[in-house]
Amino acid sequence: MTSTRLIHTVGVGAIEWLYAHRDEFRLEPDVDPEIGFLERFKPIGELAVICKVLFREGVAGSRQADLARRLIDHAWRDALDGGRMLARGQRTEPTSPIPFEVYVPFRELGYVEPEMERVTPIHHRLASWAAREVLPNRRLGLSAFERRFGLPPSVPEEEAAARTWLSRTPEPWTASGHTTYDITHTVFHLTDWGENPDGLPPAVADYLATWLPAWLDHWLEAEFWDLLGELLVVDACLPRPTLDERAWAGFAAAQQPDGAMPAMREMPRGDRDEVFDVVYHPTLVAAFASVLATSRALTRLAGTTA
Repeated sequence: MTSTRLIHTVGVGAIEWLYAHRDEFRLEPDVDPEIGFLERFKPIGELAVICKVLFREGVAGSRQADLARRLIDHAWRDALDGGRMLARGQRTEPTSPIPFEVYVPFRELGYVEPEMERVTPIHHRLASWAAREVLPNRRLGLSAFERRFGLPPSVPEEEAAARTWLSRTPEPWTASGHTTYDITHTVFHLTDWGENPDGLPPAVADYLATWLPAWLDHWLEAEFWDLLGELLVVDACLPRPTLDERAWAGFAAAQQPDGAMPAMREMPRGDRDEVFDVVYHPTLVAAFASVLATSRALTRLAGTTA
């Protein structure tokens, strides 16, 4: 079995890097309207989700937990202006799900923005909210976020899940890079980001347990660290995670001394902002994978010593 220390160390380094680059989690409200500033919410929303997982699992060291709390406070207070930027984004695009998706994990962590509380149920009643055309795994995610907010899902989660690639358990060799991201995010939504492994239907869990080792080997050999990290999260979401030793060793070896995780092969070159845009996601994924895998490893250890 993979060393729990090695898995935990990956997450410690990732949180250190994210905290050192906290000022890069910023919005661009004056960006060209043709681009839209809502796209810059994505890193902040992902940060909130990962911090929520870290607090939930309770396996972080005191410094790691402290840095995560400072990170999320900084994102809410400075990047989102106390949530007011989310309200502005929702006013700009009333039927966009992006401000809502970002708000939900902050709300679950105790951050509240009154305007978002008021307008979200109103916008949810718009036909355009449910009619918005998105990928099946994204629709599943929106339904899960609606449930977590306390709204009736626009599409029942079971129905949304049935439309995804993973729920149809196709030929595993047809999974491309893009498809594999669809797979990982379907798992995240079905399990509420690892909180409920039993959310995976038994047939899907068996399918993943059978084919995940081959996918891990493939993306490890390709040195696609971002996707490998997401698959390591999927492993930790399974009812019986493997904590694949070879995959974790390769993943940990790719991490940089400062905690950054390259997306593919080696670290990109460029100015600080350019590097951040490429590296923030695999580094967040590294923190996510580390926290879940550490939690599962400690649970397994407790079971063997009981």
